[in-house]
This record gives sequence, structure tokens and C-alpha cells, in this order.
Amino acid sequence: MDSATVNKQLIDQLPKIAQCPDQLETLLNAASFRKRLLLEIAQAKFRIFLVTLYLQDDEAGRSILDALYVAKQKNPILDIKVLVDWHRAQRGLIGANKSDGNALLYRDYSERFTHKIDVLGVPVRNREVFGVLHLKGFVMDNTVIYSGASLNDVYLAQHDRYRYDRYHIIKNKVLADCMVNFIGNTLVSSAAVTCLTQPHRPNAKVLKLAIRDLRSRLQSSSYNFISQHTTEKHVGLTPMVGLGKHKNYLNTQICRLIASARNELIICTPYFNPPRSVMRELRKALQRGATITIIVGDKTANDFYIPPSEPFKTIAGLPYLYEINLRNFARRNEAIIAKRQLRINLWKHDDNSFHLKGIWVDRTYMLLTGNNLNPRAWKLDLENAILIHDHHRLLEAQTQQEIDTILEHTQFIGSYKHLEKLEDYPVRVRKLLKRIKRIKVDHLLNQIL
Repeated sequence: MDSATVNKQLIDQLPKIAQCPDQLETLLNAASFRKRLLLEIAQAKFRIFLVTLYLQDDEAGRSILDALYVAKQKNPILDIKVLVDWHRAQRGLIGANKSDGNALLYRDYSERFTHKIDVLGVPVRNREVFGVLHLKGFVMDNTVIYSGASLNDVYLAQHDRYRYDRYHIIKNKVLADCMVNFIGNTLVSSAAVTCLTQPHRPNAKVLKLAIRDLRSRLQSSSYNFISQHTTEKHVGLTPMVGLGKHKNYLNTQICRLIASARNELIICTPYFNPPRSVMRELRKALQRGATITIIVGDKTANDFYIPPSEPFKTIAGLPYLYEINLRNFARRNEAIIAKRQLRINLWKHDDNSFHLKGIWVDRTYMLLTGNNLNPRAWKLDLENAILIHDHHRLLEAQTQQEIDTILEHTQFIGSYKHLEKLEDYPVRVRKLLKRIKRIKVDHLLNQIL
């Protein structure tokens, strides 16, 4: 029995939640996601749990808070909890003046309304650079909206620009319950998780021991549910969570998923910087003869891209670092690209940005995740995912529609020479990247950014 078959069997043995295919819906754009999220909030009867990296102080972020507070005032017993990264909530945007961040917005809303909402900050590590809350999932009653998006103007297409992500609506009480239970039992119950609406909040030094305890608990935590039998009329759902470099359950299953690919593997990531274990499995998949499609954002569609016409900031070097990684990968696999066994598609649509993550294997498995498939996600951040098992191809039509929509604004890279090299970059970028290479911190940056 070959390794792909063994890994497929291990994937098939994972515990599953039975899901009716007509209760799983794929949205295809950010505007639809915004409208649906606001609709589900307005219709919620007994619980709303929103978990995201951040809820921003901008028009879209305030529209979400408005909807939550309207719902709470109409129904005071409605259990509403918003969980965001503790560090990210208490600072301004990168490059902006020092401020109290989004926490000031949360406090302002809390002071204006009779019935309060819990906005909780989750510190995964003492410092943001060493780990953040990257968990995803919005639960309204028994409906789960899963997306890698955070909540602000660009993710929600509030104005003329959007940040493209994936958006899935799953109506399933068991899934909603197990996600809410994880939030309550593992995060909300922790002494490290504090309310961001209070004017005086403990600092990282005070919370040091509590944060250490929380991280230790998270490294051994999981979604708890009773595995269900699935028939030819169901797809299976396996929610997974992972944190840390060692014994990371989610990382293990992602590698197994890639290792099970025999015919076709599609991967989306906004930042091309795969961990060694993922790169190793990609090489093996190519050796097995699997056709691999990698969809990644063009450097100009990166969150951190700054046009040469605008003032230069150091952070603007990141998209070029990712492109260098991609070019080196393409150069090593030039012959395989020529055979069309490996396809690299760059996404670019006007001045919008690309934030998609996901894996599709042999038209049988689909991974919904916020995991960027990079070393930071692999080692530092709290991540989760939902693996969809579709052995009877009940979701094939909408899955293909999603893939076709993603590919619509992509360009196939037929050779590594089609990607710019260091000498083609703006002068300020070239100087920065050469300095980074000279002092040999490029490897460190790839691990934490």
C-alpha cells in the first residue's frame, strides 16, 4: 500500500459531523458576505459568537457593532461575545501614531448602551509578533459563517475596494455547539482573556502567567463532538484547531491531506512562504504525478503593497520577499511547469487585495481555513479549519463555481522568468532587500511575518 493511500485512509478515519449538502452555501464575493453576516446577526435568537483577528474602528466595523448592539437592546438575553486578538485591539495601524486602537471604539459603544456586549481580548503570547488569535468562525444560533476575513472596510467591501477571501455558510447545530463550547471552555474561561471595554486593562506583564497557562492549554485543546455516521446523502465536517510547533493537530492533518493527493491538488495562499513540511509534501505529490495548482496573490494584491508613487515604508518590502520566494520555487520547478503538471496562477484585480486560503484534493476533500500555510501559522498563531469530506461529490457544482470564480482574475505563470527579479524592483525596495540579505535576517523574517 503506497503512502498516498495510507494518508487517505487516515483522513477518512477522522471524526466527522454529518452535514446535509443543501445546508452548506458558498458565497462568492465580499459584498455578499457583509450582507449575509448582518442578516444573520439581525435574525439571531439566542447566541452570537464572533471570533476574528480584529474588528476595526471604521465604517464597516462600526456597522457590525451597530447591528450587535441593536440586537442586544431588542433581546437582552441574547448571548453575544466578540473575541479579537488582545494585542491587535490595543494598537493603531502599522505606521500610524500610537493610540488606544480599536479598544477605544469598543469602550465608546459600551458606554452608550444599556445592555452591554462582551468584547474580549485573547492574548496568545506576551507579544503580538510571537503569536496572535488567528481563529476564525462566526456563530449565529446554529449557523456558522466561516471565512478568513477580519471585520473592516476592505474585508467587507464597504467602499470601492475589497480584500478577497472565502465565505461559507454552514447550518449545523453540532458544529455550532462544538465551536461555541471551545470558545467558552478554552478562551472565555481563561484568566488571560480580558474585557476590552473597561477603561483600565491589565498589561502583558501582569497577565504573563495567565497567558502562559492559556497557551499551554491551547496546545492540547481540540473541538469536542461525537462522531456521526455519514451516508451517501451527507458530506462530513471535521473541525480542527492547532497551536505551536510541536504536536500541532491541525498541521499534521494539513500535511496528511496534501500527502493523500493522487490526481489533483489546489492550494490558495496570500503569502507564498510554505513551511518545510508543506514544501516536502508538495515535492512528493509532484513525484507521484499529481497535478498541482497554486493560486497566490500578485505582489500588488498583497495587504502590505505600497505603490512606488507613494511614500516608502519598510513594511512595503514584504510583498517583494514573497515574490522572491515564489520565483525561486518556480525556477526550481521550471521543467514541471513546462509540462503543465504544476500551475502557478497570480491573482490581480484592479487595486483590490487577495487573502484566500484553502486546499482542494482530488475533488473529494476541501479545507476551509484561515491558516496562511506559512511558518508563522505553523508555529506561532492559534489557527483552525473545517475539513469537508465529499466522497459522493454532492458539493461538486458549487465547489467548481468557487474555484472558477477565484481563477477569474488570475494569470498563469508559464515560467519563473515571468516574475520580476530583484533588479526590476524600485530602488528603495532593492536597497532594503539587499540589506536584509546582507545581515542574514531574511530567514527570521520568513518565520514570523
